[in-house]
Amino acid sequence: MEKVVTMKTSDFYFDLPEELIAQDPLEDRSSSRLMVLHKETGEVCHRTFRDVLEYLHPGDCLVINDTKVIPARLIGVREDTGAKIELLLLKRKENDVWETLVKPGKKCRTGARVVFGNGELRAEILDVLPDGNRLVQFSYEGIFEEVLDRLGQMPLPPYITHKLQDKNRYQTVYAKYEGSAAAPTAGLHFTKELLGQIEDMGVHIARVTLHVGLGTFRPVKVENVLEHHMHSEYYHVSKEAADIINATRQAGGRVISVGTTSTRTLESVADADGTIHPGSGNTEIFIYPGYTFKAIDALITNFHLPESTLLMLVSALAGKEHVLAAYDEAVKERYRFFSFGDAMLIV
Repeated sequence: MEKVVTMKTSDFYFDLPEELIAQDPLEDRSSSRLMVLHKETGEVCHRTFRDVLEYLHPGDCLVINDTKVIPARLIGVREDTGAKIELLLLKRKENDVWETLVKPGKKCRTGARVVFGNGELRAEILDVLPDGNRLVQFSYEGIFEEVLDRLGQMPLPPYITHKLQDKNRYQTVYAKYEGSAAAPTAGLHFTKELLGQIEDMGVHIARVTLHVGLGTFRPVKVENVLEHHMHSEYYHVSKEAADIINATRQAGGRVISVGTTSTRTLESVADADGTIHPGSGNTEIFIYPGYTFKAIDALITNFHLPESTLLMLVSALAGKEHVLAAYDEAVKERYRFFSFGDAMLIV
């Protein structure tokens, strides 16, 4: 009889005191703490993020995600009743039609109209999708991105309750292509100066794009991990990036991924031998323990939520026991957790 494979979501639980959830970014991005976890032994050491230089070698390749977060949170009122409505842009479907999350949804059935600002942006609900999201048609004067920049707010994760003082602190310094509803947060620790030092020491930098969706915060609601359906996200890998990564591997260098988003992108486009193919598409790749990595050798990442798909990905790379032991140590040492928190380097 074939053995049924199960992995429990609760296997990835750890106790996190609420006060360790970072509410505000540090003034100096690269001054956050860095825990280095050796994946073979489980040994950890405590450093500062800019010490990452000591763990990189000439000939390595650092892979960064150059997506840019859009100020996707809009607060307006229903045109007929004046009721407050919040809209979150999830995905552009075509031109001015977007898939959105609407709160409160019961006040926004098909045909409802919402007004933002002084009427410079208007939305009509075209359809209610099976999962409760809304298809919305926007109308405005001028350029949509400029209107959004004026009226929209950064869509901070639900566990951050403080208001963000500077929009740019929820962007990486290399953010370029607009399309994310959440930041690829491992990249928030890099400054332009630090990236320059990394390049000067002979480390290649490859840029890929994955537009991060809000599904990244969606809890795993099934007890058997294998039954979880992963959200879909758009990626693009240029020929230039693929060539840099492939040349690094052929020359014996390591591929070091900045963030779970860069990791999911590379693992989605890699052959069994780690060869990267350029291209664009949507990925639903779900990485959990038992997965064999094809493309990456090391990972820079933040500290993730208990029972999350991100914690499962990290556990696939370094081993669940090693990761959970490192997280217990991080709690004990008062590391800052989640989007604005400290970093971990897995080597």
